[in-house]
Amino acid sequence: MISRSDAKVAQGQIEYRSVPEFVEELKALTAEIQEPYCQDQVPWIVGYSGGKDSTAVLQLVWNAIAALPLQQRTKPVHIISTDTRVENPVISAWVNQSLNRMAIAAQQKGLPFQPHPLQPEVEDSFWVNLIGRGYPAPRQKFRWCTERLKIHPANRFIRNVVRASGETILVLGTRKAESQKRAATMAKHAEDSKQKEVTHVPGAYIKSWREYLLRRLLETQASVREKAPD
Repeated sequence: MISRSDAKVAQGQIEYRSVPEFVEELKALTAEIQEPYCQDQVPWIVGYSGGKDSTAVLQLVWNAIAALPLQQRTKPVHIISTDTRVENPVISAWVNQSLNRMAIAAQQKGLPFQPHPLQPEVEDSFWVNLIGRGYPAPRQKFRWCTERLKIHPANRFIRNVVRASGETILVLGTRKAESQKRAATMAKHAEDSKQKEVTHVPGAYIKSWREYLLRRLLETQASVREKAPD
């Protein structure tokens, strides 16, 4: 079921809330994250690219679990980020640095987060396919690179976790406001259930939370940065 807030997002409208309302919503979302985390020992996997959507989701999960007592932080939360090996070197270095900082912070604070930088196999790499196999340059109707460079490395990691633990929860960040196509895709797969099985990876489930809270978190962060002194 699509909420009124989601519908407004899909139409390009933004529903603003006051700071007290946002704080209450954030508290509710924190509890909503903590509850399933503490229910079982099924490991979580958070997809992270360094973009605003995945960063917002990771920050929400990180803050929620950090607020738990130490004895309840027993379930691993894997943070996966795929380096396609054809990224802007500055961006690639920044993402790797952020993963290293997460690992250090998690160890220092006793948090169960485990960052994992991923890479495509040699046979799936961009230049092997473009030059070695003669593939045409990726384009809108033939984006062979996305599956080989990003999806395959993530799927391999997810399958390994499923083999070791039986199942896993995959946490992703998406926005309907990103594009009309994305809004339509999310609306098509919207369900009352909080979790949806990933059909191509048996045993992996996607965890979704209310999108407007992620958007509001991003808006708040942007506002704080604008008001911060130089």
